[in-house]
Order: sequence, then structure tokens, then C-alpha cells
Amino acid sequence: MTRTVHHWIGGKTVEGTSGEFGPVTDPATGEVTTRVALASAEEVDAAVTAAKAAFATWGLSSLSTRTSVLFRYRALLDAHRDEIAALITAEHGKVHSDALGEVARGLEIVELACGITTQLKGELSTQVSGGVDVSSIRQPLGVVAGITPFNFPAMVPMWMFPLAVACGNTFVLKPSEKDPSASVLLAELAAEAGLPDGVLNVVHGDKIAVDALLSHPDVAAVSFVGSTPIARYIHATASANGKRVQALGGAKNHMLVLPDADLDAAADAAVSAAYGSAGERCMAISAVVAVGAIGDELVARIKERAQKIKIGPGTDPDSEMGPLITAAHRDKVASYVTGAAAQGAEVVLDGTGHTVEGFEDGHWIGISLLDRVSTDSDAYRDEIFGPVLVVLRAGTYEEGVALMNASPYGNGTAIFTRDGGVARRFQLEIQAGMVGVNVPIPVPVGYHSFGGWKDSLFGDHHIYGNDGVHFYTRGKVVTTRWPDPADAPSGVDLGFPRNH
Repeated sequence: MTRTVHHWIGGKTVEGTSGEFGPVTDPATGEVTTRVALASAEEVDAAVTAAKAAFATWGLSSLSTRTSVLFRYRALLDAHRDEIAALITAEHGKVHSDALGEVARGLEIVELACGITTQLKGELSTQVSGGVDVSSIRQPLGVVAGITPFNFPAMVPMWMFPLAVACGNTFVLKPSEKDPSASVLLAELAAEAGLPDGVLNVVHGDKIAVDALLSHPDVAAVSFVGSTPIARYIHATASANGKRVQALGGAKNHMLVLPDADLDAAADAAVSAAYGSAGERCMAISAVVAVGAIGDELVARIKERAQKIKIGPGTDPDSEMGPLITAAHRDKVASYVTGAAAQGAEVVLDGTGHTVEGFEDGHWIGISLLDRVSTDSDAYRDEIFGPVLVVLRAGTYEEGVALMNASPYGNGTAIFTRDGGVARRFQLEIQAGMVGVNVPIPVPVGYHSFGGWKDSLFGDHHIYGNDGVHFYTRGKVVTTRWPDPADAPSGVDLGFPRNH
């Protein structure tokens, strides 16, 4: 019998009551292994109600209480790394080592949350006027929600809820219905660590559940990671309902390779950043801009390396790249490759039609490399979200930067060069939120914030780091006067308070 993934509400498993279920597929076999309950608006309301009730005490809990839970949680996550990674591989398809890396990056934010005591310190100015002090404090918002994507079913939720609950909020998570099991295990481990019932809730669902969160009057803020069209919708809808929003969208990340670059290092970086996790990550390098005469040699080195990548099920220790999440997504990715030549590209490697022996029904696609791609082609303009790397040619550094800055996306970018002066100029001139200098995937460490520019981010706050703490709290300024008992005031002064 097919296993069913249910909701986690108020500290326990709650069976779905909507009667609607979604299929969860093993991408390596194409087999439906699990079904997930899809929440109705009423079930979302039950989760928000549980979170609101829990906030009454959790929001007033001491910092030591919160951090004690988080330290225990961090230890449990560490002990269950392999179990979490196995769930990711089973439902997403990425290889086990990649899944373990995802868990490790999520743990960074849990560790940041363990040190929330220093992040929440306020400010104090004494004697701003006679007997008057002014202090600034940060307080939690209340019930906050997270809507997360399929490509990182453990890491992206951990980018959100650990900081949110450390700041004193309670949380409702709506993970991707394509790979929901990891999020439930994260919630179960949080409960085992001592997180009170209702502080972290998980509801599964589709647009019905999302819209219920965006319009719910008791949800104060919404965090989202996903595609640009949905990010724009999330931002507009939640903002119209008076909520604070951080909505991270899609990307078309460029890597600029200058003539003086170490071409072996650049080719290694391009292959790992383009094809790791089968290209299903918003920080993948999907466009290489080769400057000057090095283009042909760079493409040849990328091709040589890409052809050696072993594609297979994520459970095979020898596999370096797994399948795509669904057959429909596989077919969409393939369409960009099959249509590339007609739009002027040179198809150096064509990964369409790839199969894996013994797993013929899996959602497989091979490595694709497209050279001399034009900026008006579909393969360049769209976020493909698969193992397809496009190469563009530029005559000069200035031409390359202008090409990159013309993109509507501004998530991550990289430059490969030996020239420190050019690298410094690049980091100031490029219009993107995250920049790598000889680093192909510049995902910031936990104590810096993650987020892009332009159509890659809607809202004012990046995710985790200082921005994450500020997003999940709001400031308050308190002006206090404690008159000396010997100087009791007399009379009434209707004038504006004097500071000088």
C-alpha cells in the first residue's frame, strides 16, 4: 500500500481531511511511492490557530529557553543526517552526497540561531536629555509562514524556521508537495528536541494552501523561495494583505571568464556549478560568458569534463548526477536543447534521450552544452532549471558585463580571472546580489545573507543572516524618564519635549 504523508500540526501528525492527495514519485524509477495529503483552507487555518496559541507563551519565553532547544535540535539533526539525506534522494533524486551537503548548509542556519542572543541585543542611549534614556529593542512578529521549493526540501526550510522561532515567532511551513517527507522529519526532530507544540507546523498542499496562508489575518509574514512568476505573485498578494514578505525568485546566473583565467579551474567550476544537482538549483551557473579568444578552448575543456559525469540513481555511490524531479520537467528541459539549433546555437553536447540501464522509466536527461548562444534565444532568456549550460561570446570585459547586466535576473554571478583590479571592478559594477571571484557558486555562509537583485528578489530583506533576523522581528524604540524623587515636576508644559 502506498505510504501517505500527513500534516504536522500542534506537535503531532494530523491526517488530511480534504480528500485530496498528490503523488510523490521516485525520480530514478518513475514509480509513485508515496502520496501526500493536500490541505484545504480549513486545515491551513487549524495550523495557523495552533501556531497563534503557541505564540502566546513562546513569544514571551526566555532566550535561554529557545537556545537550549535549538542546541538540542542541532545535535539531533547531526545524528540524523543520513536519514534526512536518504529521504531527499528518494523523493528529489539528487545523489546522496549532494543531499548530505544540503543538510550541512541547513545546519549552518540552525547554528546561527543557536547564537541568537547576540543578534537580538538592542541599543541604549543614556541621558539624551535630563533624566531621559532611549532604548531600541526587537520583538517577534507572531505567526510567520514559509513556502519552500522542491529542489532543497531540507535546506531552504532550515533557512527560515530556525531563525524565526529563535526570534520568538511560531511557524507554519508549506513545503513542496513533490518531496514532502524531509520537512516532516525536521518537524518531528524539533519536537524531540523540546520545541513546544504548535511552534513549528507543517501543512502540505498546492495553490489552495498557499492562498490560504497569503490571506490569513493571523499570518504576519511570509518567506518564499521559488520561480520568479510565483515570487512576484506571492509578494503582491501577501503585501496586499498587509504582510511582510521576502520572496526569492528565479535566476540565470552568469560566469564571466576572462582571457587571463586559469582555464582548467574555470572549466572545472563551470561543470560543477552547471550540472551539480542536475542543474536544479537557483545558484547554478547556467550561462558562461567567454571573453576574447579563449572561447573555443574553454568550451572544449568543459565538454571533456562534462562527458565523464556518471549519471545514475542517487542511491548509487558512483553516481555524480541523478534524475530530474518529474517526467514533465524532464521533457521541458529537453525542449530547450532540441530547439537550440534552430535558434542559432551550436549543440556541443545533447543530453536528451539519455537513459540509465535498469532504470529506464526514471526521469533521466543527460548533460547538454550549447555554444554561441544568442541573447534572444529561449535557452538563454529562460531559467531552464536543468543540466543545460549555454556559452555566449563577448569581445571585451565591458561587453560581457553589459550583456550580464541586461538580464532581468540578478541572483548570483562569478568572474574567473587572475587580475585583482578587474575582479574588484567587477564586484562593484555587476548587478547581482551575490558575487563570486574565482568561486562559481557564491552562496553566503550562514552569518551573511542570501538574496539577489532585480527579478530574483521581491521584498526588502534577503534570507538568513542579519537580514533574516530583521525580517522576523520588528523594532521598537522606548523613551524613558525616571525623575529624581527630589525633582518632582510641578505644573504642566504643553511644549514639544526638549532634548537640548
